[in-house]
Amino acid sequence: MPLLLYPFSACVPPPRALLRRLSPPPPMAVVAPLPSAVRIIPSVGTLDLPALPPPPTDDFHWLDLFAFLNSPADTYHQIPAQGEEELEAGLELELELELEKHAEVERQRGRARRAQLRRLRQRQVKAETEAWARAAEEYREIEREMLDRRLAPALPYVKALFVGWFEPLRDAIARDQDVQRRKRVKHVYAKYLLLLPADKVAVIVMHKMMGLLMSSKDGTGSVRVVQAAHCIGEAVEREFKVQSFFQKSRKKKIQGENDPALEKEQAKCRKRVKSLVKRRKMSEAQRLVQQELELEEWGTEAQVKLGSRLIELLLDSAFVQPPADQTPDSSPDIRPAFKHVLRQPIIENGRLKKKHWVIECDHLVHEGFESTARHVDIPYLPMLVPPKKWKGYDKGGHLFLPSYIMRTHGVKDQKDAINSVPRKQLRKVFEALDILGSTKWRVNRRVHDVVETIWSQGGGIAGLVDKANIPLPERPESEDPDEMQKWKWSLKKAKKTNRELHAERCDTELKLSVARKMREEDGFYYPHNLDFRGRAYPMHPHLSHLGSDLCRGVLEYAEGRPLGKSGLCWLKIHLANKYGGGIEKLSHEGKLAFVENQLFDIFDSAANPVDGNCWWTNAEDPFQCLAACMDLSDALRSPSPYHAVSHLPIHQDGSCNGLQHYAALGRDYMGAVAVNLVPGEKPADIYSEIASRVLNVVCEDSMKDPATNPTASLARVLVDQVSLLSHPSSVFLNSSKKYPCTHSISSNKTVEDMGIGSLQVDRKLVKQTVMTSVYGVTYIGARQQITKRLQEKGLITDDKLLYDVSCYATRVTLDALGQMFQSARGIMAWLGDCAKMIASKNQPVKWTSPVGLPVVQPYKKYKNYMIRTSLQCLALRREGDAIAIQRQKAAFPPNFVHSLDSSHMMMTAIACKESGLHFAGVHDSFWVHACDVDQMNQILRQQFVELYSMPILENLLEEFQTSFPTLEFPPCPPQGNFDVREVLTSTYFFN
Repeated sequence: MPLLLYPFSACVPPPRALLRRLSPPPPMAVVAPLPSAVRIIPSVGTLDLPALPPPPTDDFHWLDLFAFLNSPADTYHQIPAQGEEELEAGLELELELELEKHAEVERQRGRARRAQLRRLRQRQVKAETEAWARAAEEYREIEREMLDRRLAPALPYVKALFVGWFEPLRDAIARDQDVQRRKRVKHVYAKYLLLLPADKVAVIVMHKMMGLLMSSKDGTGSVRVVQAAHCIGEAVEREFKVQSFFQKSRKKKIQGENDPALEKEQAKCRKRVKSLVKRRKMSEAQRLVQQELELEEWGTEAQVKLGSRLIELLLDSAFVQPPADQTPDSSPDIRPAFKHVLRQPIIENGRLKKKHWVIECDHLVHEGFESTARHVDIPYLPMLVPPKKWKGYDKGGHLFLPSYIMRTHGVKDQKDAINSVPRKQLRKVFEALDILGSTKWRVNRRVHDVVETIWSQGGGIAGLVDKANIPLPERPESEDPDEMQKWKWSLKKAKKTNRELHAERCDTELKLSVARKMREEDGFYYPHNLDFRGRAYPMHPHLSHLGSDLCRGVLEYAEGRPLGKSGLCWLKIHLANKYGGGIEKLSHEGKLAFVENQLFDIFDSAANPVDGNCWWTNAEDPFQCLAACMDLSDALRSPSPYHAVSHLPIHQDGSCNGLQHYAALGRDYMGAVAVNLVPGEKPADIYSEIASRVLNVVCEDSMKDPATNPTASLARVLVDQVSLLSHPSSVFLNSSKKYPCTHSISSNKTVEDMGIGSLQVDRKLVKQTVMTSVYGVTYIGARQQITKRLQEKGLITDDKLLYDVSCYATRVTLDALGQMFQSARGIMAWLGDCAKMIASKNQPVKWTSPVGLPVVQPYKKYKNYMIRTSLQCLALRREGDAIAIQRQKAAFPPNFVHSLDSSHMMMTAIACKESGLHFAGVHDSFWVHACDVDQMNQILRQQFVELYSMPILENLLEEFQTSFPTLEFPPCPPQGNFDVREVLTSTYFFN
């Protein structure tokens, strides 16, 4: 605002005509107080004033100028009204020049941003469309370079194997292609084998086979033939369609080139597509190109037959030779790298697995997997540019590669349901996925450096898997049958553990390989899609915020925001939550006090994460804790902590979110209190409550006579395993550690004698079972969960006793859950009854989520088929028309609740975007910058209230009655007196 300066007198007001408009003062370097005061002249005139002297220093602030202008009139000179028009014209010209200069700077910045976006887009297109081609060229280049320089042995072992396999496999495929071209009667797979060049097919086969072997769940380096054949055939089909897409979009002659009318029409279409691409209207260009790309689906049988033939060629082409264990005069031990093996029946997870054929790699290949992972090119990395906005079932996500909004796994009913609803109905779903995909991430380089350092030193700390195998037990000297049997069991367990460690190493290496590739990028994006229930997932499988503590610790927001006062507090609370060990169950004040008491260790962890005290490695989520330590240390050591810029996403997690939704559905006040829907001074811990009930029952059972009550002896063992003789307030601070047997119970003691107040159960024993109870966990599943927790303690070594104790603990835990959440059990039973009635009509259960997403349960019975290929007879399972009634019933309650929690997440994401927040979500965990946590907390509570202001169960019943008017469904379960609006003031609803 221009300043208004005029001469004045205490008695006579100044004439209006004498008011002068001046521009803002010149730079501070030319403004200074005058050396002496000048008498104010009330009349108008001109004064020859001396020039203003320069200021004595450069430390002149705007506030000094305002103080100078507001000082008494007799302390400063009056500027005379002289040359007003010339002065104003000069100032206006100067202002115009400044504005034009500023506009030009903005235009240059805009051009730079657009140029950068174009470069990133070009890189993204290349990454999507030329992944396999780049891999083939890489192998050719390695082959030429290594052969010329004779440095092949210097390559990592398995990469050297790849180089040796590539040329023979490529030549074998080329020969087979030539044979199939000459044949009059061709094999079924022949027409598909001829669609791609041999070198590209060879790369696909090697990559897919190695990827399958590396990701085998049991860590044995084997894969079922059916699975491998299908995956390889599917990969070849995908590659062919991608290549066809771009070949059709290029300016080339195609069939019908001699037809002038057709040629003219095609040229017009190509010109139109080129124009749309130039104007960045990629969605319209994609639609035009898709119209030209009329390719039929190959089908499972064709994929399997093609994949089977390619596997056969790989078996005949890939060999391995031990590098250094042979004598010079012995013949080289060259043997196949892969074997086709028949596996005998085995018991896996309590179920009998029939004999089946597998592809098994040689043990030398198996040992080289860990060094291979960093060299396997990952085709679909996170995107360098924002994903395309979702417009339909297959319109969105990646720029050119096929992307589907739902992971339907070939379920036609779900795909048809998505395509049948109007696009307007899916607006919220599309918008929420676009918001999740538009969040920009980057690699936290400091945390990544720490991970790489620990990994290079062998791992084994901070949750990283140890690179060394556990030693195998030595064979006993005696041939005693009992000793030999124990040794065999111990050997079997040790080998199983080593296989699991191997699988974990491969998984870690895959995650780190992505981090290495994306480390130098300014930012990247994760396109999201849905499972059939509506839960959102990043499409990239390895390094994402959905992953483990390692993944989450290595990732951070690319855009930072100043912490502010509340943000600094939330950063401290987040650090306490990630440290865990019971700290996460304290009040916010308790968490802040914990962090203040640990500042020395926090600073040490940030400054010396590897060589210091390593306090952060004791955390339950060590790498996320380390990232928070670094962020907090930077803020507290800065001149202004409130203005420190933070890139760390702060988490707000639901308290056993499935039970929260059941409590809101049934308006169950008791359940609402247990899961923090009702305000409280500190967070309620449902896991500790259930654990306490379990302990009470176990202690009472342990007092009974084992002769008349068989569970008494099991209860006595269980008390020793799950209870800790310590002060109640200290138990949860150490619940993540392993404890020895600290308490034994004799039959002549009463519960009061033992002091139940001093006994605390390890809540980890029941936590997973409580979490999964609302998602339909079975008795067997719950028993396996509790068995695993008892195994972690390592105090029960007898397998039979372990099984019996876990069965007893499972029964007690499920009974405690049923007593505490009767309303939830009633709703689950009602949902199951409705699902059974629908499935009995041979119809899948269908419903519409609160955000408009149609959901269809995909559970049908399967038919088995035999497909004869050149390699073997393959047994395939194909989906039939009959509905799997029991699966439809059992899965409906958890699937319905998942559709509700996904709706809440989507509603929250949309509201956060409207408020300018950078939102990320992992099911029931919502993330924003620290400075925005208070605002997001208000939003997510408002959206939860809005969600449950809808008559959800009534709407579901009405939808069922409309779809199946002949069925008489039971009425909705009765509701309690809980007011869902209490969530608005519940501090620990999400925390």
